[in-house]
Amino acid sequence: MFIAELLNNWGKVNLFTRPRRFGKSLNMSMLKCFFEINCEKALFDGADILQEKELCEQYMGQFPVISISLKGVDGLNYQQAYAALRRLIGNEALRFYCLSDSPELLPDEKKTYQALIHVKDGRFTMDDEMLIDSLRTLSQLLSKHYGQKVILLIDEYDVPLNKAFQTGYYDEMIVLIRNLFSNALKTNDFLQFAVLTGCLRVSKESIFTGLNNLKVHTITDARYDKYFGFTEKEVNGMLAFYGLESYQDIIRDWYEGYRFGKVSLYCPWDVLNYCDELLADEEAEPENYWANTSENDMIRRFIDKADKNTKNEIEQLVNGGTIVKSIKQELTYKDMDDSIENVWSILLATGYLTQRGRSFNRQFQLAIPNKEVKELFIDLVKDWFKETTRADWSRIEKFCMAFPKGDVTRIGEMLHDYLWDSISVRDTAVRKNRKENFYHGMLLGLLQSQGNWLIQSNAELGEGYSDISICTSEKIGIVIELKYAEDANLKKGCEETLKQIEEKKYAVGLKRKGMKNIIKYGIAFCEKECMVVMA
Repeated sequence: MFIAELLNNWGKVNLFTRPRRFGKSLNMSMLKCFFEINCEKALFDGADILQEKELCEQYMGQFPVISISLKGVDGLNYQQAYAALRRLIGNEALRFYCLSDSPELLPDEKKTYQALIHVKDGRFTMDDEMLIDSLRTLSQLLSKHYGQKVILLIDEYDVPLNKAFQTGYYDEMIVLIRNLFSNALKTNDFLQFAVLTGCLRVSKESIFTGLNNLKVHTITDARYDKYFGFTEKEVNGMLAFYGLESYQDIIRDWYEGYRFGKVSLYCPWDVLNYCDELLADEEAEPENYWANTSENDMIRRFIDKADKNTKNEIEQLVNGGTIVKSIKQELTYKDMDDSIENVWSILLATGYLTQRGRSFNRQFQLAIPNKEVKELFIDLVKDWFKETTRADWSRIEKFCMAFPKGDVTRIGEMLHDYLWDSISVRDTAVRKNRKENFYHGMLLGLLQSQGNWLIQSNAELGEGYSDISICTSEKIGIVIELKYAEDANLKKGCEETLKQIEEKKYAVGLKRKGMKNIIKYGIAFCEKECMVVMA
């Protein structure tokens, strides 16, 4: 019914912005299959759209359709990206080889088509002027051949701009895409309508200059809100089909939580991948499928820019809270570096955050959508903490040297300072062992700065596995056991860690490794507080 709504709410040029892996390309494929001349109508057997008989009679299989995805238009430099775009459009033009001997085209028009598809030494040869006008030219030729205006589908329209921004040729790419779109969308008399998809609503001034017939539908809009992503009803139907109903709660916690317009949605990529895993192994744990499809440069860039106030806001999000931010719907990729406030808008548009409702004007309540993205944030915050703390070598050296000296006071004071400089995980929805892992990783990252120490994490010692064990070149063995004190009773937590060290005979394991002097530490954490004791 996405098709019906699109036709009933007419827009000459329609732009849909959604995060990656939410079905943008699949919807574009569906549009192509529905509208294209000689379409395979059997694909739509049983689909609701067939109930719209008038629309189907008027539009189904009635139009030439130009369909391209700009996802692959990238390169290490502008020349490589330019060649990729030329190759993409040349290959799409080749789909319409009927134009080469069309009785409806004049000889000069056939020559123009041949120029679009001409290849020499394995490369399309169309020049700059022809490339910029290629989509409008192909529209004109198809319209004349079929006696019908053309539908233009451009998927992942903003990917070339993102790749260019990351690699350093953004200004050149902006000019190329602006000219291509202007000819195809603004001055194209042979266009029935166009649909574009992407992650960001790139500002009108950058590539949509003068395009007054553009209708933009973002993740905050109610219209079309349920057509990208899976609704709960759809997910439950899938789980019932595969006999996986018992996993509803797990899948909801991990992969739902996105709010587009007024609808709560699941990430389709995650649900499909996890269901596939469960069909092979019913004990399969949920994984970060969506997060692992990108390098997550966006969050790294954001965390690098974070000031103290922003760190507190990130901590609030990681711990299950919301923050209120003004959201800019129109941005350029360059805007990302202008202000930390702009990055909130980008994180919302790209799916790292979602909205829990509008406060007023353009202000929204932002939140991390689900466990999958929360795990990603936690891991990246840990990496960030390691990088920033390692920059202060003198401070780290004092901290590390306090361990073999048995300086409990210095360890406790400096660890307390590090905790207040970092972002902690105290969310009640996060498992206790996950919280302990966070502090474990933070401490391990600090200690590993000592290149001449043998440091092991969760290594077998005595009759169990110690959290952290250290062997120094001076034959000093150090065992550290950590505990997250849910009840904030740090003293009790420390007592339990020392008890475990004795019961599991960790010191015996270190002595077997040749350590002459053994030092045992118990450390308890709760949010940004800690206590350190030595046996």
